[in-house]
Amino acid sequence: MIRASSVMPAVTRTPWVIVPEPNAAARLRLLCFPYAGGGPSVFSGWPRALPSDVELCAVQMPGRERRLSEPPITDWDEVVDRMVDGLAPWTERPCALFGHSLGAVLAFELARRLRRLPRCGLVHLFVSGCRAPHLPFGDGAIHHLPDQEFVDGLRRLRGTPEELFDSPELLELFLPVLRADLMLAETYACRGDAPLDMPISAYGGRDDAQETPPMVSEWRAHTTSAFLSSTFPGGHFFVKEESAALLSQLSRELQRITAL
Repeated sequence: MIRASSVMPAVTRTPWVIVPEPNAAARLRLLCFPYAGGGPSVFSGWPRALPSDVELCAVQMPGRERRLSEPPITDWDEVVDRMVDGLAPWTERPCALFGHSLGAVLAFELARRLRRLPRCGLVHLFVSGCRAPHLPFGDGAIHHLPDQEFVDGLRRLRGTPEELFDSPELLELFLPVLRADLMLAETYACRGDAPLDMPISAYGGRDDAQETPPMVSEWRAHTTSAFLSSTFPGGHFFVKEESAALLSQLSRELQRITAL
């Protein structure tokens, strides 16, 4: 249950979170984790589509946007430890997590750690474009390839803006972050732990050949609470291509949460 509160208390400014439109009257924070190589700007247009009592907080990982000078993290133990340190203060009041692709796994691992903290307001996990964490990555890893082969692999994934490939200077700047994120995604191994005791909503792309709808639906194994699986038109990046449909579904679920 989310208790009524007229003011969402401010949190000390941190490089880990960008709040595009601060909302002191919010009853729920939604912390959003982008896909590999993405930053807070992925979610810049989302606040206007969400319920008025939800405050969107975009997670900014090291190596992205305003943290471009920081080296990206490639070790799972380190990334989870640092996320807990940087994001725990943002989760002490009612909150939900949303993540797409690699962001979904980051959100899931953060949720597993946060539930052990004495002050945790986490009430819901939204995962998008990502197979259930107990399923192995499979074939097609590219993080270890030489630069040109790695770039060819990124093109096939179709999630990197084409203008980045057209600029050698930009490509050189962003390759380390993209390679680090793909290393995290492709080397992830889910450790045994009890299921979460909060609802999980899992979103998938109907034509996603990489993270198929049946793979996404297996997230149900990771909660003892309610589970909802929704499928949208489009491939792996339906989060961009079909953002209106996704945001409509997400908003309906958030409204149900804040009405409790």
